[in-house]
Amino acid sequence: MKNIIKSLISQISSTDSDSSEFKKFQKIIGYNFHNPSILIAALTHTSREQLNTKGSPFERMEFLGDSILGLIVSEELFLEYPEYSEGELSKLKSKIVSRKMLAIVSSKLKLKDYIIFNIDSTGKGGLNSVLSNTMESLICAIYLDGDIEKARKFIKQFILKDYSKHLKKGYLTDYKSKLQEYTQAKFHATPDYHILKAEGPEHEKVFTIQVAIKDEIHGLGKGHSKKDAQQDAAKHACNKLGF
Repeated sequence: MKNIIKSLISQISSTDSDSSEFKKFQKIIGYNFHNPSILIAALTHTSREQLNTKGSPFERMEFLGDSILGLIVSEELFLEYPEYSEGELSKLKSKIVSRKMLAIVSSKLKLKDYIIFNIDSTGKGGLNSVLSNTMESLICAIYLDGDIEKARKFIKQFILKDYSKHLKKGYLTDYKSKLQEYTQAKFHATPDYHILKAEGPEHEKVFTIQVAIKDEIHGLGKGHSKKDAQQDAAKHACNKLGF
């Protein structure tokens, strides 16, 4: 573990880890880092990393954080729902660890204000992708600095605590899958998504997408990424079709 931490710290920039801003963020997340440099590594997006040949520290932390998140959510759901089948548990888990859920949590934590990144380099997934990836990296940082139980406490407090509320409001519904299942059963066809336009600067681009079933338009959607716009279009199509 010490070698992992040493490798990460050696590859990040010399950002002041003792600044009042980072102390404020630690109060928000309810965890004080013994080694604040690990927090800096977690918040330093690839767009701001120093070039190196050892692999991106941010992406490596994102990789490990994703696995930690999946393990803990799986364990908690396994214990909470003993009557659920494997399929039911998998569907629920996929919603809780989704980019949409992590983006919702990151907004609550005001994570955007603390990420060290170039906003013009958010990539295809847009800002929500950066936020959700940083959430996974942050989980890894808490695990490395503390232990698995510290990571569990964070996940339970900020991700698992209110997920049922978001589910009830439909925030985590996968409308694309829902629409596809319906159209395959009723029309023996799959929905077709077409980009109508993409407007705005790269870091705030808004996509407008329409969804059609057998050449008939059933919904229009907008979003800061193609995936989000498709979900919005599918949601409108589901409402139009009455299910």
